[in-house]
Amino acid sequence: MIPDDKDMKILELLQKDSRLSYTDISKVLKITEAAVRKRVSKLVNNGVIRRFTIIPDHVKLGFRVVSLTGIDAQPDKLFSIAKKISEKTWAKKVYITAGDHSIMAEIWAKDNEEFSKIIHEIEQMDGVIKICPAMILEAIKE
Repeated sequence: MIPDDKDMKILELLQKDSRLSYTDISKVLKITEAAVRKRVSKLVNNGVIRRFTIIPDHVKLGFRVVSLTGIDAQPDKLFSIAKKISEKTWAKKVYITAGDHSIMAEIWAKDNEEFSKIIHEIEQMDGVIKICPAMILEAIKE
């Protein structure tokens, strides 16, 4: 399924506010609510929309340190390390990547001390070669 322009607009609207009602979307697109409902259902059923979610404010939750951390791993340990990291509550997102690092993880920590403990925990994982944390100072677009 390749989304058309109306589907893309629905996706754009829901990404900005996932609580937006089908009625509100129908007004923007100038189509019926039933048409919006069918389109969203089709997007979900075809896997275009994988889930509906929120973006919490990490500072208001008490997490003062957020890092995009690159992790280099031995090739034969890559997936097991990524899986171990993804199971940790401090890992909010984990990706296998091509580029400077084989794993990228978004890590949330209460403070620098907790972040240091997390980095040390990653260092102790079998097959980790190098860790390159990049602290997020300000989010421009999420």
